[in-house]
Amino acid sequence: MAQRLIAGVMSGTSSDGADVAITAISGRGLEMSARVVHHHHHPYPRDLQQQIAEIRSQQSARLGQLAQMGREISLIYAKAVQQACAEAQMACSLLSAVAAHGQTLYHAPPLTIQWLDPALIAAQLNCPVISDFRRADCAAGGQGAPLVPLADYLLFRHPQRNRVLLNIGGIANFTWLKAGGSIDEVIALDSGPGNCISDWLCRNHSRGAVLWDDGGAMAGQGAVIDEIARRFLSDGYFQRNWPKSTDVPAMIALFQQCVTATSMAAGQADSPADCVQADHLNNLLATAVRITVDSIVAMMQRLPIMAEEILISGGGVRNKAMMDQLRAALAPSIRVMELSETGVDAQAKEALAFALLGAATLDGQPSNVPAATGAQRRVVLGSVTPCP
Repeated sequence: MAQRLIAGVMSGTSSDGADVAITAISGRGLEMSARVVHHHHHPYPRDLQQQIAEIRSQQSARLGQLAQMGREISLIYAKAVQQACAEAQMACSLLSAVAAHGQTLYHAPPLTIQWLDPALIAAQLNCPVISDFRRADCAAGGQGAPLVPLADYLLFRHPQRNRVLLNIGGIANFTWLKAGGSIDEVIALDSGPGNCISDWLCRNHSRGAVLWDDGGAMAGQGAVIDEIARRFLSDGYFQRNWPKSTDVPAMIALFQQCVTATSMAAGQADSPADCVQADHLNNLLATAVRITVDSIVAMMQRLPIMAEEILISGGGVRNKAMMDQLRAALAPSIRVMELSETGVDAQAKEALAFALLGAATLDGQPSNVPAATGAQRRVVLGSVTPCP
């Protein structure tokens, strides 16, 4: 089969913008290979980021607001692809398809919403669009997540080394690849929060003026509140084995509960509204980082064989406090690497994964991994919207 160009577009649970990976794909099924031709990040406007955060937190929206948001996200997706093609000095007409994840607004399997208007994107780009990847897995009894294990297996498996591919976005998820193993031996799961609690703390304390802890600088100045971390990690989610997935609102709500319980038990607050003020922001950010790191390490310790290498992607690689703690917890027995050290842009990895999923959809090939999602069978993912 000839090489195809597919633009994978991903906007993750951090809701900071859309990543485009223009991807050259050869082969089909488990014989696919891929190369990123160009990566482009298109940030969301601040007001859109805040709207998404509010809808996710409140788990409700006005119908008109929802429709308008779907249009805005879709136009951003289309513009991001156009800009990526322009930077790569290629025409959009060379694309075989756009594989668009959409913006997650709700995920509580089997219910899941990745918001997007694929027809609008197809019209803007004059190109078929593949979207809505998660529902087919949910319909087959799965959790609709994680879906990147197929790409992890295709691109990063190694004949002699056991590897973990860790992506730290709003949620942290990882894929374990057994040395020389088959696709059926892959293990993948959401380990718990990634950056979502830190981002929420920054938004909450600054009333939306600050959206994240830049470089983990504030967390690096704080002291971990051990009781909050202990309460959080004792939740039943962290005791369960795979397959399992979670979402940002659930992790933020759990953190709020733990802050409230810890503060009120210490007599530091009289109401949940006071609890966030009862502890310094830097200490809460340091605690959020510790929770992320400890939940990742704890799940890795349950793997059948410990990994020799961990390859890290996503926004978490820019959080120095988080990366320092991961290295301290895992090195030297595990080699801790940023994915970029393999030649793949760490920020492009999930968009690249959806380009591969889109290629599988076009070929009528199953692309979920039941061992990871809990689905009863392998199924073809996604819906194809032709050019209108």
